[in-house]
Amino acid sequence: MNKTNPGTEENTDKVQAFAGKVIENIEKVIIGKRPVIEQLLVALLCEGHVLIEDAPGTGKTMLARALAISTGLEFKRVQCTPDLLPTDITGVSIYNQKTREFEFKPGPAFSHILLSDEINRATSRAQSALLEAMGETQITVDGVTYPLPKPFLVLATQNPIEFEGTFPLPEAQMDRFLLRLSLGYPESGFEDAMLQMQQLGHPIDTLAQAVDGNHIIELQRQVRQVYVSESVRRYILDLIHATRKNPALSLGASPRGSLALYRTAQARAALGGRDFVLPDDVKSMGIACLAHRMVINPENALSGETTTSVVQELLRRVEVPLTVEKP
Repeated sequence: MNKTNPGTEENTDKVQAFAGKVIENIEKVIIGKRPVIEQLLVALLCEGHVLIEDAPGTGKTMLARALAISTGLEFKRVQCTPDLLPTDITGVSIYNQKTREFEFKPGPAFSHILLSDEINRATSRAQSALLEAMGETQITVDGVTYPLPKPFLVLATQNPIEFEGTFPLPEAQMDRFLLRLSLGYPESGFEDAMLQMQQLGHPIDTLAQAVDGNHIIELQRQVRQVYVSESVRRYILDLIHATRKNPALSLGASPRGSLALYRTAQARAALGGRDFVLPDDVKSMGIACLAHRMVINPENALSGETTTSVVQELLRRVEVPLTVEKP
């Protein structure tokens, strides 16, 4: 039986306290979007990457900057354009005439939090420069492999409405994003509060660090200790297998998707101060974890179905375990 370590409950309290401070600090800049901020913290605690898909001006870049400031992690940004080269992201070897040797000049990927803004404006060649970094936390340039700093988080943004001059992300790259999130427009009350907050200046300019980012690696290890019972594990697999059998989909969730749902459910439980996963933790992460990993059949897309609606239906239909074994 998959038992946790004796101190797991105490560890999840540390995770909850850490996340609470970060969320509270980010909400000084991004208001009314706590569920999205929580999911962003889930990705950070799972060593995953996030695709934020939304219209311009909804706060995607501010969210990334607020996370970096709150944790004290190094933050760099790449503005994706059609003329962006892979070396603009990874770095390049430059010949030094004095030493008569090539020296590697690291690119912006060598940071803790990398914002790849408007990623779908970069060509496929430039997009592929992130694949190794996202999958293996390393970069290979001219046959030499360089490890990236840890923790390492890629936050990519894209506008789902604008298609002219864009290069859609291939399924292989979409699958490497742990979560796909959307901030959406703020409710009227929160938007009014935002107008008042920014009358004299932007709150990001005075935002201070809230936690020590050096603790994140240890918290990531602690999240992995959260107990997942056999019944919950089977529930995760039932959801994944249901996507592969669904006639509305031409491509179901990959094994990377099942692992993503497993890990994010652990982090979700830890954020709630629990040392064991509930089916509700799995359900709460279902859409953000799975919808972007699947491909809808063209005929179903014409009738208005989306991968999000398919996941919603599966979450309603797949049987939820009535009892959950605790550690």
